[in-house]
Amino acid sequence: MATETAVDVVMPQMGVSVSEGTITKWLKHEGEQVEADEPLLEISTDKVDTEVPSPASGTVTQILVQEGETVDVGTKLAQIGGTAAAPEPPQATEPEAEAEEEPAPAAPAEPRVPVAQPSGNGKFVSPVVARIASEHGVDPGQVPGTGRGGRVTKKDILDFIDQGAPAAVPAAPQAPAPPSAPPQQAPAQVQTGETLEPISAMRRGVAEHMRRSLDTSAHVTSAIEVDFSRIVAARGQLKKEYEATYGVNPTYLAFVARATVLTLPEYPYINGELRGDAIVTRNFINLGIAVELQDGKGLIVPVLRNAETLNLLGLAKGIADIARKARDKKLMPDDVQGGTFTITNPGGYGTFHGTPVINQPQSAILGTYALVKRPWVVQDELGEDVIAIRPMMNITLTYDHRLVDGAYAGRFLRDLRERLQSWEGDGG
Repeated sequence: MATETAVDVVMPQMGVSVSEGTITKWLKHEGEQVEADEPLLEISTDKVDTEVPSPASGTVTQILVQEGETVDVGTKLAQIGGTAAAPEPPQATEPEAEAEEEPAPAAPAEPRVPVAQPSGNGKFVSPVVARIASEHGVDPGQVPGTGRGGRVTKKDILDFIDQGAPAAVPAAPQAPAPPSAPPQQAPAQVQTGETLEPISAMRRGVAEHMRRSLDTSAHVTSAIEVDFSRIVAARGQLKKEYEATYGVNPTYLAFVARATVLTLPEYPYINGELRGDAIVTRNFINLGIAVELQDGKGLIVPVLRNAETLNLLGLAKGIADIARKARDKKLMPDDVQGGTFTITNPGGYGTFHGTPVINQPQSAILGTYALVKRPWVVQDELGEDVIAIRPMMNITLTYDHRLVDGAYAGRFLRDLRERLQSWEGDGG
């Protein structure tokens, strides 16, 4: 039954480190009926793309934030039920006020959960903006803000950096000067046959994360060839049972994940990280699985927590579940945080080798590639070398050479290969 009382739809809190979100798509429009918990809109943050369910049943009487706009957590996005409020008339801007030395009082901010941080000139910015500014040596006070009350948003700081912003340097105190016009970026030039599309919040997040990883870690990649004969046989025996009884497909990725979580405890640096001047090691494994979103619109790494406690079946079910949630936009930011080691699987598309980028602040990432039948030298029952056809897979380990040495990585790959090539039972 539709509600007669007006219910506000607000930008949800999508994790402790997420302070804003972008409306990517409204699934309902003004005047349309929506049911409680029915998907109402899609939002994008630097962590995840997800659907937002309706908080109530009723008619969408007002949409206040349009597609493509980025707003703070807690901002009213729409209204369900009740009567649409008349929009506030725009306030005139007095040119004289812009030249005054005393700053005008800021508009009251919407309530928000993350704690904002002051910049060099007293402006308050979100933790995400403060971190990006710090990494690039930029004072947020130099950045013209387009958010509520002149707040500097993540898009503002990234645009400012893209335009070649100068690094912040200490300056002698001086009288405040009238604000200058914000730097203008020349519009992109489109040639015949080209199409422009706005970059999404997720793609910006991926770009920033990958660039920061290359700037942070000393990337080195080692590779090893693995005979999957025993894995192919084991999967053939288990596939029908797993699908009929549990509704899950035991993929080759699940076998690699199981062998990985059995091998990692012997190599704690590969499951660890550099944290300042200290090395962090762990007695648990939060396994990230890289998942491509539909049509290459993004890459996300949901996490299986305490993967060391899961057997082959548990890992197969867990991998299938997080991949489905990622593609259906059902993940929450907490689902993609806290990973300690990541596996990426581009081999499903036929690639046989790669050099993945480490998922910060982790120290390594494993790549699995196409399973291909190839001629391989083996020993027969007499101990003689013979050529046989074997299902072979290349597996890579990209690691941070600041923490992990080549010999250490090589031993890890050697032991991982031994587990896969001598697979029995659950791999233990």
